[in-house]
Amino acid sequence: MERLFSRMGDNGFSALRSVLCCAFSIVTLHLVYGDLSYSFPEETKRESVIGNIAKDLGLDLRTISSRKARVDIEGTRKRYCNMNLNTGDLISTERIDRESLCGKKPSCVLKVDLVLENPLELHRVSLHVQDVNDNSPKFKKNLIEMEIRESAEKGNRFSIEEAHDADIGQNAVQRYNLQKNDNFILSIDINKVELVLENKLDREKQKEMNLLLTALDGGSPQRSGTVVIHVTVLDANDNAPVFSQVVYEASVPENSPPDTVVIKVSATDADEGVNGDVTYDFGHMPDEDLNMFSIDSKTGEITVTGVIDFEERSSFEMRVEAKDGLGLTSYAKVMIDVTDVNDNAPVIYLKSLTNPIAENVSPGTEVGIVNVQDADYDSNQKVRCSIQQHVPFKLIPSIKNYYSLVTTGQLDRELVSDYNITITATDEGSPPLSSSKTVQLSVADINDNPPVFEEQSYSAYVTENNKPGSTLCSVTARDPDWRQNGTVVYSLLPGEVNGASVSSYLSVNGDTGVIHAVRSFDYEQFRSFKVLVMARDNGSPPLSSNVTVSVFISDVNDNSPQILYPAPEGNSFMTELVPKAAHGGSLVSKVIAVDADSGQNAWLSYQIVKSTDPGLFTIGVHSGEIRTQRDISESDSMKQNLIVAVKDNGQPSLSATCSMYLLISDNLAEVPELKDISYDEKNSKLTSYLIIALVSVSTFFLTFIIIILGVRFCRRRKPRMLFDGAVAIPSAYLPPNYADVDGTGTLRSTYNYDAYLTTGSRTSDFKFVTSYNDNTLPADKTLMKSPLDFADPFEDLEPSLEVGTFQTHVSDSAMLK
Repeated sequence: MERLFSRMGDNGFSALRSVLCCAFSIVTLHLVYGDLSYSFPEETKRESVIGNIAKDLGLDLRTISSRKARVDIEGTRKRYCNMNLNTGDLISTERIDRESLCGKKPSCVLKVDLVLENPLELHRVSLHVQDVNDNSPKFKKNLIEMEIRESAEKGNRFSIEEAHDADIGQNAVQRYNLQKNDNFILSIDINKVELVLENKLDREKQKEMNLLLTALDGGSPQRSGTVVIHVTVLDANDNAPVFSQVVYEASVPENSPPDTVVIKVSATDADEGVNGDVTYDFGHMPDEDLNMFSIDSKTGEITVTGVIDFEERSSFEMRVEAKDGLGLTSYAKVMIDVTDVNDNAPVIYLKSLTNPIAENVSPGTEVGIVNVQDADYDSNQKVRCSIQQHVPFKLIPSIKNYYSLVTTGQLDRELVSDYNITITATDEGSPPLSSSKTVQLSVADINDNPPVFEEQSYSAYVTENNKPGSTLCSVTARDPDWRQNGTVVYSLLPGEVNGASVSSYLSVNGDTGVIHAVRSFDYEQFRSFKVLVMARDNGSPPLSSNVTVSVFISDVNDNSPQILYPAPEGNSFMTELVPKAAHGGSLVSKVIAVDADSGQNAWLSYQIVKSTDPGLFTIGVHSGEIRTQRDISESDSMKQNLIVAVKDNGQPSLSATCSMYLLISDNLAEVPELKDISYDEKNSKLTSYLIIALVSVSTFFLTFIIIILGVRFCRRRKPRMLFDGAVAIPSAYLPPNYADVDGTGTLRSTYNYDAYLTTGSRTSDFKFVTSYNDNTLPADKTLMKSPLDFADPFEDLEPSLEVGTFQTHVSDSAMLK
């Protein structure tokens, strides 16, 4: 085979190498998760096709360019390969040397990511770099000098440093060949190459010799390396250095400073002089190990020269050579263990996190998983993990270095909506190292709070006759929940007001809570009412609360006084008789009026605006009683016409007027022309009226006599007098809807009347005498009820018949009843 290689020369060798490279066919393996794996030999030429990655992944060649397909390689800045976007081939872009990439590792895998965009797609590709026998075995030196005394005994062994091959496996050194000679043979043991003296040396025959030692690997084609062993035959040096130990063991802490002494090796030589002088040196070592340690050639001390990191390498193994002055050597093994130092703080990884978390989760709910790792060893790697206090969370240890982050109490987003949880990990080293990580956790809102009104109840005040759509008041409810759970909508609850639906009176703005009047209110119909307003949120399910809104209607002076007596002109023929003997201050009649309003709007005042004789009669400002200002004289006109104005106290005030007809006469017979006091529109029927009047008076007289006789025998009976033209007011003149308003009725006074009866019906008349209310009602008393207002007006009636005289008490309140 060696002859064949020598005949082939360099060109033949290159051709054979190309054939062997082609023999390493590219194997494509589909991994479990759809990843790819390619195997190819190292030293592949640039632009060589590793595999059609587009075809193997089923990618469309028409889209990989627009999707910006690219190749990223982990752990290195070099771009060993790239993708041809036109063909989809994965091609090599530079020389790949497995030895520089992976060293002596049995497996050399280059991780490549194929990234495509739009949409984002990632494929993992593993490139297995196969070893090629591209490195020859190599000795440390090209020439090995050895001095052997001729006195060396047959069978003596002389160590030779083994050759080093950067390739692995079968391509590494497999065997050694020693050039045939007469004195030495080769002995090979595990990691040990020795020359064995087969025949004793004879300096006189051969003073020195050169032996060619060849190291061969098992690759194809096979490679070799040679070293020349120059043997000088000496006379006496027949003892090689001997180490005190075959194997030396030592330990050194990581991060030890330079010049730290690790161990001292020692070897002795039984020879004397130059033959006993021993020097030390390292045997074959990788370059990276040579940068870590150095050995003192005189003392044998091994010291630190580089940076030792336990996390990168935990032990070193090296061979130390001891050599005497004449070249005899021996070897020992040095095992150095690196001890861990707590120089790495724990690293916290958040593996999963439920964020946000609902505020109604039960205590003990897992919301996250935390993993803690420490690159140190043994106790330096043990980690304790904790979180800060005053948060409703805790860490529960799980498998290995995993922790579960769980809740410890009930969450309330309205109190705390976000938590910054600081996780602290501390190892058990000396001194201990620690690290922290802050996890932000948000609390998701749950509709657990109903809207709450700012006030327990609301009151709205509005004057009557308001405009529809006017604002009455505003209600406000707050909901501490978030977004739609805290959005409040207002509405009126169904109900009735004065027999009608509440929605026909009020409306509420669902967003603002402003309450508007739908219609105009009338104080005289109702004065107040209550409605329920509901505030509801938009949660699921929605929550709500109610509040009572009381609406109070205030009075407006929108009703004019209504005169009950005398009746409006044209409705009836009503005339008052005033006796000629009436003195000043005598009560002759009374104007009775009411006002549907309330309060000061219903305070009435009376005034004579026009009269036949201005100085004869006066009227009570608040009572409406018409009295004489002076005694009646003969010169006074028999017919007196008064126009009375009744005005309320509102702003602005409203008024009404009536006409009062008075006859100064003791009987009707004295009236020369009765027609003069009738209404103008009835003059054509005067005769009929006179006849009716005579019949009525006669009937009334008879009826009255019967009533007086009945009263004599039944004193407690309470007659009700109905007269046309008398001060006693018939109930027909009082409207049924007039009553006291807030206790301030407009009909109050009690009066005394004397009835003068004659034997002839034509002369029957009524005479007004003393009243119980001679004075006018003060203004500050118009809103007060007297005890007489609540008494039966006829209870103390004392009728008597004294020369045709009858006394009766009639109260205004009784008339209203």
